[in-house]
Amino acid sequence: MDDVGNAQNRVGVRVRERGRTVVLAGARALLLAVASLAGSTLLLVLFLVSLALVPALGLGLLTTPRVVAWVRAWANWRRLVAVRWGGVRIPPRYRAAPADAGRWARALWVLRDPATWRELGWLPLDAVLGFLTALVPAALLLYPFEGFALALGLWRVFTDGTYVGWWYGFVPIGGPGSALAAGALGAVFLVASYWLTPPLLRLHFLCTRTLLGTDRRELAERVRVLTETRRDAVDTSAAELRRIERDLHDGAQARLVSVGMDLGTAEALIEKNPQKARELLARARQSSADALAELRDLVHGIHPPVLAERGLGDAVRALALRLPIGTEVTVDVDGGRADAPVESAAYFAVSEVLTNAVKHSGAERVSVELRYTGGSLRIAVTDDGRGGARVGAGSGLAGVERRLGTFDGVLAVSSPVGGPTTVTMEIPCELS
Repeated sequence: MDDVGNAQNRVGVRVRERGRTVVLAGARALLLAVASLAGSTLLLVLFLVSLALVPALGLGLLTTPRVVAWVRAWANWRRLVAVRWGGVRIPPRYRAAPADAGRWARALWVLRDPATWRELGWLPLDAVLGFLTALVPAALLLYPFEGFALALGLWRVFTDGTYVGWWYGFVPIGGPGSALAAGALGAVFLVASYWLTPPLLRLHFLCTRTLLGTDRRELAERVRVLTETRRDAVDTSAAELRRIERDLHDGAQARLVSVGMDLGTAEALIEKNPQKARELLARARQSSADALAELRDLVHGIHPPVLAERGLGDAVRALALRLPIGTEVTVDVDGGRADAPVESAAYFAVSEVLTNAVKHSGAERVSVELRYTGGSLRIAVTDDGRGGARVGAGSGLAGVERRLGTFDGVLAVSSPVGGPTTVTMEIPCELS
């Protein structure tokens, strides 16, 4: 008997939990139905009016960036509820604006972003299709109660018993018999909602992902970019291996061979000419020290020990200490460390940018800012030099761009003639 009672209790608990899930899904669906219709329609009207004001009064130049920001915030809220309420991820694909971009430059950057126009095209679809796909699960939960109300006597409000004054589903309400049939149909709808309301709400989020997510052309472009960055990564790795082999052959290996020859000669002269043997031993000791220093520099160029031991922030600080100009480093990376390949790419990218600033900009001060925000590692390097830096063939920044592209990172350069120059790098990553 105890086992039967426990089993009944477990069934009761599951039914209550399922009931709460269904009610919560229906309430959320009703909220999304109202929000989709009202919010997306309002934002679409505001955007069209703002565009119309551009040639008319010029006011659209002031209002359009603000409306676009509202649209982006609205789309991001829908992404948030999709992952929280339905477990459906809709990742944003925004292009990162330069860190030092002014108000107008940032507004133009947002307007040129394909993600912005994809979201604006999503608004009318969300106002119609999004509204309907959210309304169905909400109606499936709420509609049965109308049938129950009709069965309990509400039918008298709509008919006097001589004509059909109301329809419930496919049941014409003309008297107490049809009202009871409406109540029975409402019970069927209620049972259906018990099983279908949560999946239908998830279907709404899947439709939102289809409308708001990345389209096929962007996926094709992403495949093309990844193919190019993979090829660049392979070429860069091969060039790095050749450099290491050349440095070992021409540097440390040659010095170690010289050490061996000096030691052999000193061994032969130690009895006949001790003074000469001591000179050879001293030279061998110096050559071994030089070889050790070259090996350390080579290892540091492959992967700095401080980067492996203490992370990107301390590695960049150590890098800044070796620069001949004043350098300020600000690190705001809380919550862990990025993967080792990401940290390595970021470190060498910063190293290349700082080297360019020292060699070519004529700068007296450089600032480096590292932040982790929005699922991306963002690095901004600013110098007070002469400016005029560009990303192009033969430029050191082109190599930085290829290095970041391997990790789907982006590079933005703001360098007006006369300075200052700001190089912004952003790499999508997760901290651990």
